Amino acid sequence: MKVDNLLARSAVAIAAVLMFGLAAAQDDGISWDELNDGQREILSQLESSWDSLPAERQRRLSRGAKRWAGMSRQERQQARGRFQSWRELSDERRELIRERAQIFRDLSPEEQDRIRKNYRDYRQMNRERREQLRDRYRRMTPDQRQRLRDRMTRRPRPAPRD
Repeated sequence: MKVDNLLARSAVAIAAVLMFGLAAAQDDGISWDELNDGQREILSQLESSWDSLPAERQRRLSRGAKRWAGMSRQERQQARGRFQSWRELSDERRELIRERAQIFRDLSPEEQDRIRKNYRDYRQMNRERREQLRDRYRRMTPDQRQRLRDRMTRRPRPAPRD
């Protein structure tokens, strides 16, 4: 009786491991048929190679096609311009941008919000003030730049004024 119970438990355990292994090995990709008509139209050039694309690439392309389908004509024109600018960058510059984007994504949501706010504030400054800040930063030594960055990350944010 004990042997039968042990065999049954072993069989269940083996089945569970196999099922878990199959589930883990399954690709979380998106089948071509799961795309809506608009996505398939936008991605039509990839139809023949779709199944061979990595799952993460399929997800990114699917999201991108969905965004594209929802854009106005003007937004699409702006996106084409940004894509053209991206393509004109050197491989080294694109890699640097990708690395910095990953560093940003790894930050806490609070840090990301702080950086976005600082960037918005900077963009709202008049051109002369922005140039003054850029020139001042360029004249700093690497050590001075690092101290400034350290100070900025430690500095408590002032409470908003009413």
